[in-house]
Amino acid sequence: MGQRERGQGQLFYAFDLDKVVPADHLVRQIASVLDLDWVHEELAPYYSHTGRPSIDPALMIRMLIVGYVFAIRSERQLCSEVQVNLAYRWFCRLGIEDGIPDHSVFSRARHERFRQSDTLRRVFESVVAKCIAAGLVGGEGFSIDASLIRADAGKKKRLPGDQPISWPKAEEASRAVREYLTALDIAQNGTENSEDDDKFDGGSRRKPPKEVSLTDPQAAWVARKNTDPYFAYDANYLIDNKAGIIVDAEGTRANRIVEIAITRTMLDRVGQRFQLRPQRLAADTAYGAVRLLKWLVDRKIAPHIPVWDKSARSDGTLSRADFVFDRERNVYICPGGKLLHTTGTVIDGGTLRYRARKRDCDVCALKMRCSPNTPMRQIPRDVHEEARDVARALTKTEAYEQSRRERKKVEMCFAHMKRILKLDRLRLRGLSGAKDEVLLTATAQNLRRLVKFLCRPPPPAALTCAA
Repeated sequence: MGQRERGQGQLFYAFDLDKVVPADHLVRQIASVLDLDWVHEELAPYYSHTGRPSIDPALMIRMLIVGYVFAIRSERQLCSEVQVNLAYRWFCRLGIEDGIPDHSVFSRARHERFRQSDTLRRVFESVVAKCIAAGLVGGEGFSIDASLIRADAGKKKRLPGDQPISWPKAEEASRAVREYLTALDIAQNGTENSEDDDKFDGGSRRKPPKEVSLTDPQAAWVARKNTDPYFAYDANYLIDNKAGIIVDAEGTRANRIVEIAITRTMLDRVGQRFQLRPQRLAADTAYGAVRLLKWLVDRKIAPHIPVWDKSARSDGTLSRADFVFDRERNVYICPGGKLLHTTGTVIDGGTLRYRARKRDCDVCALKMRCSPNTPMRQIPRDVHEEARDVARALTKTEAYEQSRRERKKVEMCFAHMKRILKLDRLRLRGLSGAKDEVLLTATAQNLRRLVKFLCRPPPPAALTCAA
């Protein structure tokens, strides 16, 4: 039986870090497609020319990518892993004797220099450009969806949103509270670009939130049936249906109106940045608002989206779907064959009202099934109802069924985000923190999918039989 001798160690070692990282390791594959040479020039205006030398920003970005690719959620743990893991050291371009940055430097870089220069979005877009160059993005069909992510805020520290809250002074408040108060000041001054919430909502109503977190005020209170309420943000993904590449990502407040509004922003951004203009967009019923459907139809994007329609009645009376609209005559035809006309007056900012004649309704046999509580039947119709008709007609096509099948890829991205990359709860507070975490997670997902495609081993040679 052999036994290792424990003598004095040798004085000099010949050690090459590059040789100990396996050729098929994920970090080596990611390093072959990740380009961060532009970071120093991009961030140069945000660093002082005097004082102590700062941490290399490219090093911090590489460490953040390691953390999100390998689901290391804590900066403390990330620094410890890079300290002992040779593959992580090699990816971060650190020598065997180089020191590791302290975990506290990530906070300042994220909330100051990185955000001021939009560096994290530049990193994300550079990875998307690599995916486009590799042929993973078709650009013909997109899918969009949002997923709730719990905020780093407990349920106990909250107050009703309709009550006044005495916030601490700016110098005593946390970063998330200061960010919230700044957003409130901007909104009160009328200079907020709130992603056209009112435009897509069809009005100017602004209801106060039900509950406001004293820890993270920008998080939304989510209360759903059969689940415990909690504070959350939305992770919004716009993916290309060809290979499931995330072409845009955004963290927003958990609000259906904001989800609809951010769709337009993301489609415009992808078109400007990558010249990608899809022919069809798939989404669930939450995106079936008439304003978004009209916006898509005007840009010749087929809305493969179920229409958000609450006109169906559950009391047994006739619904709007039982009436036929004649576009040429601009009238509705009731089941009894009578006509409903409109004066053309727009009410509530976007609705036309079609009315039947009272004398027609009085003698109609369907009166009790049609309008039992009113003298005559009225049918509301949105001024953009034609966009809904286009969306309804598309539901009967094979292309729509294909989009519905492909839309599952965005659900798979969210499942991978929460189960594999462990982003089921945010660590950063505030809306800006949610944006950063969603962008970094989407970058990690695209990198993993890209290297899986590029580094795929060749198929085995076909076995040939001897003649």
